[in-house]
Amino acid sequence: MDLSEILLKLQFGDANFQQLLKSFARDLGWFVFWTILGILVTRLLPFFFQWCVDRFAPKFIAEPHNRIISPLRNLLVRTALIIIIAININVFRPYPALFNFLQLFAYFAVTISVAWFISRIVRQVMQVHGTQLIKSFSGKGDDIIIIGETIANVAIVFFAVIFFAQSQNLNLASVLTGVGIGGIAIAFAAKEVLSQIVGTIVLYLDRPYVPGEYVRANFNPAAEDIYGRVESIGIRSSKIRLAATNTLLIVPNSIMASTDVENISRGTKVMALLYLDFPRVLRDGERSLVDQVLNNSLGHVFGIESGSIRIATFEPEDKPGTRARVSFFIMSASSGSLNIQKRLVEVANQEIAERLAANDLQFSMEEPMIYVDSPVTK
Repeated sequence: MDLSEILLKLQFGDANFQQLLKSFARDLGWFVFWTILGILVTRLLPFFFQWCVDRFAPKFIAEPHNRIISPLRNLLVRTALIIIIAININVFRPYPALFNFLQLFAYFAVTISVAWFISRIVRQVMQVHGTQLIKSFSGKGDDIIIIGETIANVAIVFFAVIFFAQSQNLNLASVLTGVGIGGIAIAFAAKEVLSQIVGTIVLYLDRPYVPGEYVRANFNPAAEDIYGRVESIGIRSSKIRLAATNTLLIVPNSIMASTDVENISRGTKVMALLYLDFPRVLRDGERSLVDQVLNNSLGHVFGIESGSIRIATFEPEDKPGTRARVSFFIMSASSGSLNIQKRLVEVANQEIAERLAANDLQFSMEEPMIYVDSPVTK
């Protein structure tokens, strides 16, 4: 029905059509009303949860909420609003064509937003509690957290696809069968291309290098190593600007993923500085105890360079008491693992505070810790 037909029906007073328009206008008004109400509710929802947690929740619930859920407040608001809008679409059920059209986009938006929200929660949990588990077991294996996040995200995407397919009454068996048969045919037809794409996926997941970093590798045992700057990482290949000739070397990602690559740019370490201020002058025995606690707590943290811990205790001129200055180096292969190792250092700081407090040594710790990039020396 085009616009002219609608105007003619309105002009000649088609009662059924006028009644349909009134009904649609009423349903549209309800949709707008419930959506506006949903916006107000979702805006107040985080503050209501925070009030309930602060007033009624025990500590073992309040602390995880403040460290995991609170940083995701804005994402929670958006996700809740999208869910409410998807529910409000039910007012258009009397109009099947419009309802099915809106439902497709609404459920797609709900699937994406909920999956993203759950993924961020998993990341927060891994960052907050995963480091505690590493510290409890061995203090090593920071890559386990990154691998765990990847596996969790794959599972989230898998279940999100199933949810969306079920919401649209899609036959998953038929879809997966068709995708499988088509995938086998494509695999035989484009084996080399697929191997390069798989290599690209491996490079993006492992991140052994990124554009702008300098690398050294050998693709021919009979020739010298190549050394250059990574210009870009494409879908099929990586481009390296050779330092000796200033030419561009294009290497398939399948070869880059299976070759030993030395990342020169990541030959750095981070120096951490930590200050502890004691309100009174420490005796020699107390200074020795402070040195022992610091060395024992920090020495077992994975990523701290062996033998790099330096502790100096002295009386500052600007205030009474004793100050302990602690410095050490953190070795890391990527920014992701560096963040995890910094979190392990924070856990070690909590252990230091508990052990010194158990020996009646009161102190204040200067926040935040100071991190300075430093080149690796041999």
